[in-house]
Amino acid sequence: MQNAQAKKTFLAAAAYAALSVAAADGQIDTQVAHVLNAVDEYRQDREAVIIEDFVELLSIPNVAVNLPDMERNADHIIGLLESRGFETRRLHAGNAPYVYAELNNPGAAETILIYAHFDGQPVQEENWAYPPFSPTLLDAPIQAGGQPVDHVEASFDPEWRLYARSAGDDKMPIVALVHTLDALAANDIELSVNLKLLLDGEEERGSPTVDKIIDQNRELLEADLFLFCDGPMHQSRRTQLVFGVRGGTTVDITTYGATRPLHSGHYGNWAPNPIMQLSWLLTSMRDESGRILIDGYYDDVPPPTELELDAIAHMPDVTETLKNELSIHTPEGDGKRIEELIMLPAINARGIVAGGVGAKGRNIILSTATTSLNLRLVPNQTPESVRALIEAHVAKQGFHIVYDDPTPETLRAHPKVARLDWRGAGYPALRTPLDDPMALRLTKLMRVIAPDLIVTPTMGGSLPLYEFGSRLSAPIIILPLANHDNNQHGENENIRLQNLWEAMQVYGAVLATFGDM
Repeated sequence: MQNAQAKKTFLAAAAYAALSVAAADGQIDTQVAHVLNAVDEYRQDREAVIIEDFVELLSIPNVAVNLPDMERNADHIIGLLESRGFETRRLHAGNAPYVYAELNNPGAAETILIYAHFDGQPVQEENWAYPPFSPTLLDAPIQAGGQPVDHVEASFDPEWRLYARSAGDDKMPIVALVHTLDALAANDIELSVNLKLLLDGEEERGSPTVDKIIDQNRELLEADLFLFCDGPMHQSRRTQLVFGVRGGTTVDITTYGATRPLHSGHYGNWAPNPIMQLSWLLTSMRDESGRILIDGYYDDVPPPTELELDAIAHMPDVTETLKNELSIHTPEGDGKRIEELIMLPAINARGIVAGGVGAKGRNIILSTATTSLNLRLVPNQTPESVRALIEAHVAKQGFHIVYDDPTPETLRAHPKVARLDWRGAGYPALRTPLDDPMALRLTKLMRVIAPDLIVTPTMGGSLPLYEFGSRLSAPIIILPLANHDNNQHGENENIRLQNLWEAMQVYGAVLATFGDM
């Protein structure tokens, strides 16, 4: 047993060493260097045009439930792609559109499929400093006192920020890609691979029809490597490859008191208080450190591999930086690094609806209180298995579970009632092994492009990678491109211009050289 473990540890260390070999002799591959320089010089001459194209795309509202807006986005994107020689298809499976496109090189033997999405989270416009669909260029982040840029004399400062919904999540890869292709064409640089794109119009809703999209178009989506271009880069700003995501599902839980609000003085200490019931239920699910207390929740959770732990150990530790930036004294996790913690499942309350506070506070005991729980899953967990564990826990706390609003008869018959509303099917996690042959090959190339590349076993967020990984054969690797502080999903979402410029260089080098390695 000890020999087997020693062999496993040795192989893991050897595999990580293979990831770190790139450019050990100090010589940067001349072909990659040529592409990087060509794309950068092309960009420097056309920054204003690139920004104008980006602003035009960002100006189209893109909340996925507004189907006419999503069709307008698809029209615009198809126009950008077809003008660059792509053959395109608009794919539907009942909700917002997906855009499929391909650009073939007759001499290429391999195919890369790039995924991004063009929908965005809903906006609360009153919370934004500038209108979310009127992109605004600032000379610094808002929190640093950034002011609008009214006129550009020559080049754009790479530290400027463009503020708009989906600037960071996730329209930037689309604009970066089309202008990268322009740069390669202008310099007579051919693609080394066939290129396919799948652009998702409903990712922020959990991609509820992506399974049907894949099932109906399997041949179209076959590739040798999937690059998912979504999510923020590492907090250090260093180039990063990510090899997995957590899965996700959501449940809303409602607890009940009397069938009408009651005066808190007359009925307090007697009438059940749904806010207090809900609070006790939440604190029974996890402790102060974030560790989940539900029986059996960690039973199927795999420990990190030696290779994954080695990768984490080689990542820059951003704990103190984040504590300072976010004004946090004591993070959750009992002192573990964030990179290790996001390899565990999580239960987070994303909202509570339960009366008012301050000027809206009333001296009453409400009839209901509701929380929405966001559940992040890791490999071997499924939405179905997590649902069973949570429902067993809620029942163990003395709640009678219902799935619709309870009748007065139901409330009279049970001491505590909880309604569980499972919001969609959710999806499991996915991780690609760090030592997969295609993963090693891409990592080697990326270390030529960016010698200080960060290799990350998994990101903390969720993407519908499992739907692809369970149906198609190509390994899936995430190439995050947006700045880590892009405020994705929140107000004042933004992109740092240098991230856009670097995305173009990375796309150029990968597309022009990966097939030749």
